[in-house]
Amino acid sequence: MIEQQLSGELKDIHIPDVLPVLSLFNLVVYPHMTFPLEVAGERAINLIDEAMADDRLIGFAMAKKLLSVNELPLYDDIHHVGTAVAILKMAKTAENKAQMLLQGISRFTITELVEGKPYLRAKVTALADKEAKGIKIEALMANLVNLFDRVVKLSPFLPQEFGILATAIKEPGALADMIATLINANAQEKQKVLETLDVRKRLEQVTRVVSHQLEILELGNKIQTQVKDDLDKGQREYFLRQQLKAIKEELGEGEGEDESKVEIEEYRIKIEEMGLPEEARKEAERELGRLSRMHPSSAEFTVASTYLDWMTTLPWNKSTKDNLDIKKARKVLDDDHYGLDKAKKRVIEYLSVRKLKPDTKGPILCFAGPPGTGKTSLGTSIARALGRKFIRISLGGVRDEAEIRGHRRTYVGALPGRIIQSLRRAESNNPVFM
Repeated sequence: MIEQQLSGELKDIHIPDVLPVLSLFNLVVYPHMTFPLEVAGERAINLIDEAMADDRLIGFAMAKKLLSVNELPLYDDIHHVGTAVAILKMAKTAENKAQMLLQGISRFTITELVEGKPYLRAKVTALADKEAKGIKIEALMANLVNLFDRVVKLSPFLPQEFGILATAIKEPGALADMIATLINANAQEKQKVLETLDVRKRLEQVTRVVSHQLEILELGNKIQTQVKDDLDKGQREYFLRQQLKAIKEELGEGEGEDESKVEIEEYRIKIEEMGLPEEARKEAERELGRLSRMHPSSAEFTVASTYLDWMTTLPWNKSTKDNLDIKKARKVLDDDHYGLDKAKKRVIEYLSVRKLKPDTKGPILCFAGPPGTGKTSLGTSIARALGRKFIRISLGGVRDEAEIRGHRRTYVGALPGRIIQSLRRAESNNPVFM
C-alpha cells in the first residue's frame, strides 16, 4: 500500500492520528528527503517492527538533548514539530540493530504523548505549507538556486549534480526543504526551517543560511588560494636560488660570494660597536648598503671595501688625556733643548692659555728656521710634555694637494691623504701634528 502511494504524490498519503516517534539528537528530517539510517536498541527495534507490521509510517522529532539508547524521552525533551517518514526498506543486521531506507512525507506537530508502549508514541496533527505564488516567490527561488549553485561549486563535499537538481524543482517549499537538507548548517537552524510553514519566509530563511555558508566557503577559498600562492612563490624563489647557486659554482663565484657576506657582516658589527658620530655613521651605513648590492668581483666592490676599511679603523673615539702641567712642560723643554728661549716661552704661553681655557681653539704654532735647528725636536717635546702622540708629516717636494687631503674615489687606487693616514698610525684622535 505504502509503495503504491509513494509512487504517486506524497501529499496523498494519509498521516494517522497516532505515530510511533523516533527522537534522535542533531538530526532533522524534511519532507521529500530520502536517507539511510541505522538504529540500535530494544526500544527502537520494537518501534520499527510495529511500524513494518502496520502502515510502515513513523514520526521523526529531533531531541533537545542527548539521551541514552534505552531512555524514553519526555514531552519537553523533544521538538514538537517533526516529519512523518515512510520505511522504504529495512534489514536487521544484528541483534537489536537495523538498517533502513526512509523517505520524508510531511510535517506534523505533536499534541501529546501516548503511553502504553515501550517506545515513544504521540498524537500528531499534519501540517500543510502556506501556498506562495507570484513574482517575488519566483525571484526568491531564482536567487536561492543561484546561491546554492555557487555553494556546490565551492564545496568539495557536494556533487555538481545537486546544482542541476535544484534548478529542476519548481515547487518553492520543496526547493527550500531540499537545499536545507544538503546545506552545511547546524541542527537548530535546520529545525527552525522545518518549523516555518510560510513558504515565503522559509525561502528567505534558507537564503540567509545559504548566504552565510557561501561567505564561509568564499573566505576559505580565498585563504587557500593565498596560502597556495605564498607556497608557490616560496618554492619558486627556492628553485631560483638553487639554480643561481649552481650557476655561481660553475663560474667559480660561489665561494667569493660567501666570503663577501662574511666581510659585510663584519663591517656592520664594527660600525655598530664603534659609536661613530651621526654624520660618519650615516655615511658608513650608506656605503655598506651599496657594498651589499655589489658583486665581489666588481671594481666598485674593492673601492667601497677599502673606504669602509678606513672608516672602521680610524680612532674615532680614542684620545689621550692632556697633562697641562706648566712646570713639567718647562722642565721637558729645558731638558731637551739648550737655548731657544724665545721659542720655549711661546710654547709655554700657548700651554698656559690651553690650561686656563681648555675649550678655546688655539692658534697654530709655526716654527721657522733652517734644517737642524730643532724645529721637529720642539714638537716632540711638546707632545711628551702633554702626554700626546706625535705625528710628523714631511711636505718637502709635495706639489699635489691631493697628497694631503686625499684623492677622489673615482681614481683607481685612491687613498686618503697623509693627515688621515697619520691619524690611523697614531691610533689617537688628538695627536700633536707637525
